[in-house]
Amino acid sequence: MRKIAVISAGLSQPSSTRLLAERLATATQRGVDDATVEFVELRDVASDIMNNMLTGFASPKLEKVIETVTTADAVIAVTPIFTTSYSGLFKSFIDILDPASLTGMPVLIAATGGTERHSLALDYAMRPLFTYLHAVVSPTAVYAASSDWGDAESALGERIDRAGAEFASLVRDSDRSNLVRDPFALPAGFSPVGAFGAQ
Repeated sequence: MRKIAVISAGLSQPSSTRLLAERLATATQRGVDDATVEFVELRDVASDIMNNMLTGFASPKLEKVIETVTTADAVIAVTPIFTTSYSGLFKSFIDILDPASLTGMPVLIAATGGTERHSLALDYAMRPLFTYLHAVVSPTAVYAASSDWGDAESALGERIDRAGAEFASLVRDSDRSNLVRDPFALPAGFSPVGAFGAQ
């Protein structure tokens, strides 16, 4: 059984970010017979993430979210684009993870935004972020502008299907069994005061 963690950093309800995350998860599951999906809504732990940034300690609720992501077999990460990049909430969550916890992790990246002009944020912001963390980023990313939400058979639907099929192949071929680490381990020499107190 393979577990896919789906990170949604949308702020509104209903959220186009969550909708895109759900459609990508469904497209991926079509190609991975034994896949289970667990959704992580970052808006539900936003204050916990900020408290962790300030103190270096995770609440029990946030610990469960971190464990869901870092012990998964694969991750689908979807964020709204604000000011030409991923949201602050999304980046703050990634920042509190152990830097080694996503090593070898298959990751499908996607984003939503108001205009098509911000689609390049996937390649100049999100892809380098996960590459830096030594994740295995799926080749096709998906960006959905406001104008894309219409006909189910639109170009967006085709991009979702293609991305899901490619990611499913990546998930099937992946084996992180020898890379699983303690999701709550702090980097050597970590100090909450030293790390955050002067910033």
